[in-house]
Amino acid sequence: MRLAIIGCGSIGGELAEAADEMAEVKRIYLTDQRGLAAEALASRLKKAVAIRSIEPELYHCDLVIEAASQAAAGDLIPKVVGRGVDMMIMSVSALADDDYRKNVYETARNTGARILVPSGAVCGTDGLSSASVGRIDEVELTTTKNPESLLDVPYLKDNGIDISKIDRPTVIYEGTAREAVKLFPKNVNVAATVSIMGIGFDRTKVKIVLDPATRSNSHELIVKGEFGEIVSRTSNVPYLNNQSTSHLAALSAISALKRVIRNDWVGI
Repeated sequence: MRLAIIGCGSIGGELAEAADEMAEVKRIYLTDQRGLAAEALASRLKKAVAIRSIEPELYHCDLVIEAASQAAAGDLIPKVVGRGVDMMIMSVSALADDDYRKNVYETARNTGARILVPSGAVCGTDGLSSASVGRIDEVELTTTKNPESLLDVPYLKDNGIDISKIDRPTVIYEGTAREAVKLFPKNVNVAATVSIMGIGFDRTKVKIVLDPATRSNSHELIVKGEFGEIVSRTSNVPYLNNQSTSHLAALSAISALKRVIRNDWVGI
């Protein structure tokens, strides 16, 4: 397999290192808006090469993995699946627009490409997927983070929220998943994932809590429907150099890649 990784930060870097050790992976193309980041990562790996643009390499790739940003994902998805190449998406909030999502999925069906979305930093999506076959009445996601993980978020500045003054657990947002992914595009990709899998962006409820005492990124998922009730809580260890990103998100991408390569679908 030949794969390309877009974004060489915390998730992209760990994913590339893992892929480099997989016998089934023959070549890894790396690209990042910071060209030096891709070059530095490629220099540490055996099978990787840094490239400036992914588009010329689509003729050679079996899988493209986006680990960059919502904007990068939104731009690349139509180009990649339009070429009939499979794409794994980490910035799931890029799929929040209903018309856009419908169009790219229709394109993928026409070209034979697959759009793959790992579970990311939240657990319980397996049960949510099963429950969605029947009637789901409620989906609620509560995300709790340390204030430092939301530095420079425009929503906080616009609403006069000074994170340096938060000294206790404080709800800073409560509303729909659709609004949440617009206001916090780098921080609540899990909200997009559960919305797509469940009852949509307008019916999925999201609460974001900032807690200065926590050192984890936690997600509590509650699903209620005709099947019964699911309550799942995930307490994530964030990267030391990137407090907004959970280590489990990278592990979920590595796990998904292994399953794709080995055609192993236990637990789907």
